[in-house]
Amino acid sequence: MTQWIDLRAGKKAREHIQEHGLQADDISLMLGASGGPKWFILQGLDNYLFGDFFAKRQQPMQLLGTSAGAWRFASLGREDAAEASALFCRLYRATVYSEKPDVREITDKAIELLNEYVTDDAIAEILAQDRFLHHMIVVRSRGIGASDNRVLQGLSLLGAAALNAVSRKTLRHSFERVVFHHPKAKPPLGSDWLDLPTRHIALTQENFRHALLATGSIPMVLAGVRDIPGAPPGVYRDGGVTDYHFNLPFHDQSGLVLYPHFQREVIPGWFDKNLKRRVSGADWPNALALMPTQKFIDALPYQKIPDRHDFANMDVPTRQKFWQQAVDAGYRMADELAELISTGKIRDSVSDWDN
Repeated sequence: MTQWIDLRAGKKAREHIQEHGLQADDISLMLGASGGPKWFILQGLDNYLFGDFFAKRQQPMQLLGTSAGAWRFASLGREDAAEASALFCRLYRATVYSEKPDVREITDKAIELLNEYVTDDAIAEILAQDRFLHHMIVVRSRGIGASDNRVLQGLSLLGAAALNAVSRKTLRHSFERVVFHHPKAKPPLGSDWLDLPTRHIALTQENFRHALLATGSIPMVLAGVRDIPGAPPGVYRDGGVTDYHFNLPFHDQSGLVLYPHFQREVIPGWFDKNLKRRVSGADWPNALALMPTQKFIDALPYQKIPDRHDFANMDVPTRQKFWQQAVDAGYRMADELAELISTGKIRDSVSDWDN
C-alpha cells in the first residue's frame, strides 16, 4: 500500500507496469487538467517528472492540457523545465487581487503572470524542440456566449449546462473545441475527435501566449481572448468548459498515457461537476493516473486541496501560507513515486483503476 500517492491504471497499463516497471520512454502522452490552484499539490510531481524522470527521455511525447494543465506544461521543452515550473508556482502563489476584483483586474493579473512566466525566448525554445509536443485545448464561443455582456454570457452558460445534462454532444451548439498544437506534432488522437466539432491550429511565436491565456480564461471570471492569430475570428475561452478533466479516447496511443491528477475522480467537462459522469479505467485501458490518497488530503490544512474559492475565503497571508503548505506536502507524493520507480516496487503498487 502506498501512503501518499495512489497509482491507478487501466488494464493494459497495469499489466505493462507489473511486468516491466515504468520508464520515461514508455509514455506517449501526458495529460494536464483544468482546476486552477488545485494543481499546487502536483508541483512536487512536476518537479520530479519534468526534471529527473524525463531527463534522459529520447522519444517525442505529446502533451495535452487545458487551463492550469496547459500552463503547467508550458515549462516543458525549455532548458530547465523544473526551474520554469517552480517559477510558475511562485508567481501564481504570489498573485494578489483587490478586495472586489472585476474581470479586467483578474485578466490583467493573468497577463502579467503569463508574460513573466512565458517569455518570447521561452516560446522560441519550446517551438524549436521536438521532444515535448504541446497541445492546448480552448473553446471558441458561439452565439450570445461570445458577448462580453455578463448577462448574455450567463444565459448562454445556463443553456449549455441544461443541454449538457442531456448529452455532452449538445455542447457543440455553444462551443467549438480548438486545439492549438506544436508545429511539429500531429493531433494526439489522430482524427478521433468525434464527440464535438474540433479544429486544429499550429502554435506560433505570435499566438502561443494568446492560446495559453485563452485556455485559462474562465467564463464570467476572465475576459475572453479575441481573434487569436492564425485562428478563425472569434472569442476564445477556457478549454475546461468542454474538457475539464477529459473524456477523450486514448486507446490508439502507442504507449502509456500518464495523468498526474489532483483529485480522486476524473470529471469530463466543466458542466459535469454536479452530474454523475465520471471517467473510469475501463474508458482508458492504457492510462496511469497519479492521484493523492485520501490520507494525503486529510493531512492537508483544512483537509482539502487549494481551489479558487481560497481567494475570497482567506486573507492573503493565510491563503499564501496554505498554498505553500500544499506545495510542500505534494513533494511527499513525488518522493514516494520516485522511490517506487527506482526500486521497481511500482510493479506491486499499481492498482486497478476501477477498484
